[in-house]
Amino acid sequence: MTDSKKWTAKRVRETFVDFFTKKKKHTHWPSSSVVPYDDPTLLFANAGMNQYKAIFLGQADPKTDLGKLKRAANSQKCIRAGGKHNDLEDVGKDVYHHTFFEMLGNWSFGDYFKEDAIGMAWELLTEVYGVDSKRLYATYFGGDESQGLKPDLEAKEIWLKYLPKERVLPYGMKDNFWEMGATGPCGPCTEIHYDRIGNRFVPERVNADFPDVVEIWNLVFIQFNREPDKSLRQLPAKSVDTGMGFERLTSVLQDVDSNYDTDIFSGIFSAIQKECGCGDYTKKVGKDDTGLKDMAYRVVADHIRTLTFAITDGAAPGPNGRDSVLRSICRRAIRYGKEKLGAPPLFFNKLVPAVVEGFGEAYPELKKNPERVQEIILGEEKLFTKTLDKGIKKFLSMTKELKKGDTIPGKDCADLLTTYGFPVDLTTLMAEEKDLKVDEKGFADAMEKHAKISAQGGTSSGGVQLKLLAEQVAALKKKGISVTDDSSKYTWTSTGSGPEGKGVIKAIYLGKMDFDEVAKTGVECGIVMNTTNFYAEQGGQIFDIGSVKTKSGEFEVTGCQVAAGYVLHTGKVISGEIKVGEETKTSVDFERRALVAKNHTATHLLNYGLREVLKKEVEQKGSLVLPERLRFDFSADKGLKPDQIESVQKAVASMVEKKLVVDRRKVRIADAKEINGLRAIFAEKYPDPVTVVSVGSEVETILKSPKDAKWMDLSIEFCGGTHIANSSEIGAFVVMTEESIQAGTRRIVAYTNKAAVEALARGESLLKEAKSLLELKDLKQVSQAILSLDSKLKDDIPLCSKNGINKIQTKLVKLKKKLKKEGMEALTKVVLAEAKKLEQELKESKAKFCVAKLNVAEAESKLMSQAIKALAKSLPEVAIMLMSEERPGGKMSVMASVPKAIMKKFPAGTWVKQVLAKCGGRGGGKPNFAQGASKDSKDMEKAFDFAKIYAEQKIPK
Repeated sequence: MTDSKKWTAKRVRETFVDFFTKKKKHTHWPSSSVVPYDDPTLLFANAGMNQYKAIFLGQADPKTDLGKLKRAANSQKCIRAGGKHNDLEDVGKDVYHHTFFEMLGNWSFGDYFKEDAIGMAWELLTEVYGVDSKRLYATYFGGDESQGLKPDLEAKEIWLKYLPKERVLPYGMKDNFWEMGATGPCGPCTEIHYDRIGNRFVPERVNADFPDVVEIWNLVFIQFNREPDKSLRQLPAKSVDTGMGFERLTSVLQDVDSNYDTDIFSGIFSAIQKECGCGDYTKKVGKDDTGLKDMAYRVVADHIRTLTFAITDGAAPGPNGRDSVLRSICRRAIRYGKEKLGAPPLFFNKLVPAVVEGFGEAYPELKKNPERVQEIILGEEKLFTKTLDKGIKKFLSMTKELKKGDTIPGKDCADLLTTYGFPVDLTTLMAEEKDLKVDEKGFADAMEKHAKISAQGGTSSGGVQLKLLAEQVAALKKKGISVTDDSSKYTWTSTGSGPEGKGVIKAIYLGKMDFDEVAKTGVECGIVMNTTNFYAEQGGQIFDIGSVKTKSGEFEVTGCQVAAGYVLHTGKVISGEIKVGEETKTSVDFERRALVAKNHTATHLLNYGLREVLKKEVEQKGSLVLPERLRFDFSADKGLKPDQIESVQKAVASMVEKKLVVDRRKVRIADAKEINGLRAIFAEKYPDPVTVVSVGSEVETILKSPKDAKWMDLSIEFCGGTHIANSSEIGAFVVMTEESIQAGTRRIVAYTNKAAVEALARGESLLKEAKSLLELKDLKQVSQAILSLDSKLKDDIPLCSKNGINKIQTKLVKLKKKLKKEGMEALTKVVLAEAKKLEQELKESKAKFCVAKLNVAEAESKLMSQAIKALAKSLPEVAIMLMSEERPGGKMSVMASVPKAIMKKFPAGTWVKQVLAKCGGRGGGKPNFAQGASKDSKDMEKAFDFAKIYAEQKIPK
């Protein structure tokens, strides 16, 4: 066996590339990004061959370096999570699955084939790496009669030069025939398997999912093309595509049983132990891994690699597409770290340096901005950590009575999401660990119902509206209940914490005019207290959520509204019972409120920025402030130009960067209205005193000289909402949309903080992808690129990015027109040349008629018309019919020209109509000229033959 100590991961990778580039004359073709910007069919690069698809499909421009490639080798970054190839749920359970991995590969594009490919693989493994040949098995394709495929005896005979026949084994289509997709290049493959134990003969363990006999290298011989009709066609140029898992090869060379026992992961494991303060990794799997500590090590180590590489390459955890996959991966790692390793809060991002240290030399892009990677992961941790504790606790509570195989009701899963922000994919993962199922349909129904309830402002499960209107307010007053004192809602810190509130339940409201003294577990209702620290929805700001506890029960607050001074907390009793007269302890979700506050203060800055950029008074028409976004409606006769949008963003960003103090103070309304630059919706009725919120100066300082012109440079507004303490807490700000909602009113939707950072990353990624499309030279690819960008412009990306992409779209449209014009000119020459050739043949034959196929793909009717008119002019005594097909099997077009001398007895319209009737088409025209078409050309030969017979019979002799 090879000397395991000398084969470090770094040396394994370098040796592979050096062997092929220096000794076997391959080109070192660097790994592509794991984010496949140029391939919309993939979420992530999931195989070494992805970036060579254009070569295999014959689409590579021969003038480019890619098109000139004959031999290539590299180590490709790959992610298999989401989509067809998804290893996420298996990671951690065993010792060989990964979401991120490296694929060592060598390729031949019409150069060498089986003999050399197998010979090189054998030489590298046994002579360079020193792998014991007695531990190796080779498989080859054993044929498939149903496909008309014979065994790959060529590969077998080559292997028999290196291995005894009992170690060369045949397998079928599933294991030893590779296909790119439903159609396209494909071929038999040969796999090299390694016996980790040795000194035995165990062919039965090959391809049998045993961890002690593993596949280490797959050599694909691309020699066929799978046609649309599922038949196989031999390719004129045969290619080789090989892939060898870097992690698995390293484990073999280091003589360890697991990929995770190699030095690839040792640095990350050390960082995990340091950050989590957990025990050593002990290499256990399955039932031996009590507490799942070792599984958690593997999950966290794998997932931090994936996140670090993916974010470096331009992706980021988020709600859609590949970003949602990354969010699931990130949250899975955080949960395992917390639950199984006892990790402290916000530990995950601190593992990024270990990945950069271990892989930065091989992939220098990791070193460019690791701080950004950490920052994005940190933001995701903060967002998720607040939901995790409450969500897990609730999950365990709702499933404690369930047995293995039971189903968690969809409504419970929806409650986890709507009340705790606990994603359903995580609920599903946790359910699987407890051998439980999730009622997916019930979940979907519950979420649809929740959406309707939200739109109505809060109703119970029975559809009863929980709103205080005039009658209900009158009933409260009649009971002698005073309005709610909610002044303590301002007692909190904008970093996301605050004290517990105290109060007394004064009323329990069940809907309509129903009030009660008691509400038991499961009852949805509203409660009114004498005091509260909850913020009720008003002034465009969303309500707070949280809980109200009494001596006898607990109430979940999922909505909060105010009417005539009474604050109604809506939700559900989740344990025990609550009673009128009981003292309460109220807990607000201050972390959620902190997100709302960032967006609320940013709304004020947006208002200020619009005034600065538009240089005129902008009247606020409305707003909505949520944890995830803000919306601002304002007066404007026309939409903002792209440069104005950018200027508004810069104005807001400038105030964020200045770290301005945010101050709120109650002021007599008469005094407040004296402040120069004050912003307010003066149609609204404000309380007196009114709350003034200033960004950039303390309100008390402003009141000393309210008329000072310098206050025009600040954001000063009447506002009763909750805000951050300093503008820097906003972090980032980006405009997502700007549109008209009615005449004279525009609406801006914007993101802040983490959501803004994610959106900017998505926008930059798509903009980068769009710019790369300008290099396209093929008309079909340009047309597809335009359609693809049109579709992606609907994604959640910043408006400035969309504007940039729209400019590129304009360039692509111009490029399309240019290529189409050039193509048409070239096609015209070909069509007319073909017509000229036909003309000569007819002159020589002196035929009275001619039926011919115009053998030019995608020949437009305009070109056919030119051709037939040219022929009619030079051959005025000949009846002519031309046929063409748009593409094989596609639309068939027919045109006919008949000389004046015979058109009464042999009209062109009748000729065309009779011919097309034979293939389900329609057509007609004048006696001297006619045309028509059929939706497909499958009966073209029948029509062609009939056209000649018809002419022969009908043309006057």
